[in-house]
Amino acid sequence: MGDPAGIGPEITVKALAHPEVYERCRPLIVGDLSVLQQAAKTVERVSGGEISVPGFREIWEPAQGEYRYGMADVLNEKLVDMEHLEIGKVSSMGGNAAFGYVEKVIGLAMEGKVDATVTNPLNKEALNLAGHHFAGHTEIYAHFTGTKHYTMMLVHQNLRVVHVSTHVSLREACDRVKKERVLEVIRIADQACRDMGIHTPRIGVAGLNPHCGENGLFGREELDEIVPAVCQAMREGIRAEGPVPPDTVFSRARGGMYDIVVAMYHDQGHIPLKVVGFVYNQEAGKWDTVEGVNITLGLPIIRTSVDHGTAYDQAGKGTAGELSLLNAIDYAARFAGRPGEGKYAMQENAGE
Repeated sequence: MGDPAGIGPEITVKALAHPEVYERCRPLIVGDLSVLQQAAKTVERVSGGEISVPGFREIWEPAQGEYRYGMADVLNEKLVDMEHLEIGKVSSMGGNAAFGYVEKVIGLAMEGKVDATVTNPLNKEALNLAGHHFAGHTEIYAHFTGTKHYTMMLVHQNLRVVHVSTHVSLREACDRVKKERVLEVIRIADQACRDMGIHTPRIGVAGLNPHCGENGLFGREELDEIVPAVCQAMREGIRAEGPVPPDTVFSRARGGMYDIVVAMYHDQGHIPLKVVGFVYNQEAGKWDTVEGVNITLGLPIIRTSVDHGTAYDQAGKGTAGELSLLNAIDYAARFAGRPGEGKYAMQENAGE
């Protein structure tokens, strides 16, 4: 459900108002029933009844769910005191609740009780206020699954990006560009594409420095770390190419030259994807589209997520869009072995 003070509860309600979701999977909400009921009232009021918000059915185990459209099944964790919940505000209660929901779904997936997990946003400040010192969802999943080798993949339509590093300072990110890590991420990217049905993935590996360092003039990371990683990947039969200048590699990928891009750090990968996936309407004063999916690769379980934050400024207004969540649900179903294109599924390039 995500942070109870953010937009997660509202977009969850909106997503499950789409009957197509129930054609793709059997959705189970892990969260607080009282928060969801409040969110449903908000969405229904703001939409003027145009959105068919679901009712809710409390269960205690996934096997008890009926999974029928119009009546959403909820594992009610009861981590929120509604008298003290302030929508749109950072709080330790909200951070603790969001953490509790994530810990619960990881456990369900590790026990084989659910096939995949989809996360709504949490707030990192709230998470740490609650005493849970993680940089975000990715690190929580890695911790509770005992995973050491993992990376984040962002997806919007045919643009896919994986990262050598994510939630560290830019200075530390540069220090993490090492042959072993770059090669590891190339391998993970190749396998992820194959898991999505792309039989011979074409991987563009971004450089770190402007113009890929100009043969050492602007830095030696390309020569000393990235080139050796790409050469080793090629020897292993992986169709990797690079380093490719960061200012053109994403345009090439969007144009179909690459199936996936290996970015060297967080913002190098996030900015281009959000430029195409997030569309702000200045005249209307709102976001027309907030689209994209965040997928953690390398885990023993499936985890997809929306590619946006808690949006406290929109929380409680019933206006936040659910498209990113619908995309995340589609990808979770796809990775769980339920292929096929739902209404909101993103098209794949099958490669050669």
